[in-house]
Amino acid sequence: MTTRTFAQASHLGEDGLTLGLAPALTPAGLVADPSFFHGFAAHPQVLARGLLTLADVSATRYFQYTPTTQRDPVLTAHGDRLRAECFSACNSVYARLDLLPDAFDSGEASHGTTNVDIGLATRTALSRVGRERLLHLDVGSGGLSVSSPQETVAERPVEMPGRWVRALGNVAELHHGLAPAFTVGAAHARAFVAALPAATGTGRTGWLVAGPAGVRVAARPTRGGVHVAGLHRLSAAKRLLTHVTGMTVHGGAEPGAAAVELALPGARLVLGLTDEAWRGHSGEGSLLAALAGASVVEDADLVAALLAFEPVVDVPRLSRESALDDARVRAALAVLAADGRIGWDLHDAAWFHRELPHDPARVEKDNPRLVGARRLVADGAVVRVADGWAVRSRTPGSPDHHVARDGGVARCTCPWFLAHGTGRGPCAHVLAVQILTEDPA
Repeated sequence: MTTRTFAQASHLGEDGLTLGLAPALTPAGLVADPSFFHGFAAHPQVLARGLLTLADVSATRYFQYTPTTQRDPVLTAHGDRLRAECFSACNSVYARLDLLPDAFDSGEASHGTTNVDIGLATRTALSRVGRERLLHLDVGSGGLSVSSPQETVAERPVEMPGRWVRALGNVAELHHGLAPAFTVGAAHARAFVAALPAATGTGRTGWLVAGPAGVRVAARPTRGGVHVAGLHRLSAAKRLLTHVTGMTVHGGAEPGAAAVELALPGARLVLGLTDEAWRGHSGEGSLLAALAGASVVEDADLVAALLAFEPVVDVPRLSRESALDDARVRAALAVLAADGRIGWDLHDAAWFHRELPHDPARVEKDNPRLVGARRLVADGAVVRVADGWAVRSRTPGSPDHHVARDGGVARCTCPWFLAHGTGRGPCAHVLAVQILTEDPA
C-alpha cells in the first residue's frame, strides 16, 4: 500500500486541525512540496467576490445571528480546477466555490490541499478588485497570496476546526442523495438572490418553486418544490448578484438537506443547508449506515491509495484496480468522506478527492453511536426474535429495545429513535443489527 507523508507536519491542537501541505499524487508521480496553483483570473471580480462570499459564510452564525472572526476556506487543486470550501460558524451552511478551467487566463493548476485564513488585509484587497483589474492568485506551501498591480497580500496556513472534518463527511453523504429539482436562467436567478432576506433576518421557511414568473416561495408543499428552512442562510450569495448566470436547486418536498448552485462566469457557487438552521452538518450522522460494514475500513485504505486528486472520481476504475465490487468501493468512499478526504459534486454527480491528514481513529471517535453498536454486538446483546430483533438495554431494569422493518426502513423502540426517527442516521440498536447481519439497509 502507498503511504503518503505531508511536506509540513500536521497536528491537532486545542482549537482545531492544522493542515501540513498535502503532497500531490500526480500522473508524474508524488510531488513532495508543491506550490500547486497559480494564475491570472479571467474574471477578477468573480474570483474576488467568490472568496469574500466564503469568508462571509464562515464568519457568520446564522442560528441566533452572531458574527465571528473565522474566515478560513479549505483550498484543493485538482489539476484542472480549484475548489474553496468552508462552513458557517454554526455549521449549518456549507459553501463551495469551484473555479473552473476557464476561470483563469494563464497559469498552472497542479494538485494539493491546504487551509488558509482570509484576514482583514486580504478582504480589503479583494473588495477593491474591479471588473477589468489584473488579479493573480497563488496557492501553495506558503498559503494563499493575491496580487494586483498595486499590492500583494498573503495568508499563511491556519488551523481547521476539528468539527469541519465530520461536517465534510456528512455534507458529502447528504448531497449524494439530493436530486436536481429545477434550473432557471440569469434573470430569474438574480431576482431570487436579490430578494433573499439578510443574514440578520428571521429564518423564513418554505418551498422554492420555479414558474414562468420566476422562483417563488410557497407556504405549503407544492409539486416540484424544494423545502428550504432558513432562507436567510443564502444571503451571502448577494455579493455575486450581478455575476449570476443561472441557478439550480437540489432537494425535495420533504424537510431535509437542500442545496442551491449558482452558475457564474468560469465558476460555480454551491450553498448547502441542513434541514433546520439550528442543526449543524457535523451532527447529522448520515454516514453511519455506510460505516457499519465489517471490511469497510480495510477497503477504504485500499481505495485511498488509488486516489490522485481527481476532480471526478472514476468509481469503475477504482473497482477494477482494487479488485473490489462496486458496492464495496462506494462503501469505502463513504469512510473516506467521514475522514474528510472525499467530497460530492452535485453538478458532476460524482465524488472528488481532497487530501487531509489520515486519522485511523477519527471515524470511531466522531461516531460514538457506531462504537456503541459494535459494543452491543461484541457483548451478545442482539438476539433474533420472531418479528425482528431484541437489543438488550444498557440501563439495568429497562426493557429490551425492539428493532423491526417497516416498509423497508429499520425502526427501533428506543427513546433516541422516537425523538429523531431516521432524520439523523440510525440509532445504535439499528446499527448493531446491521453489523450483525451485514445488511446495509
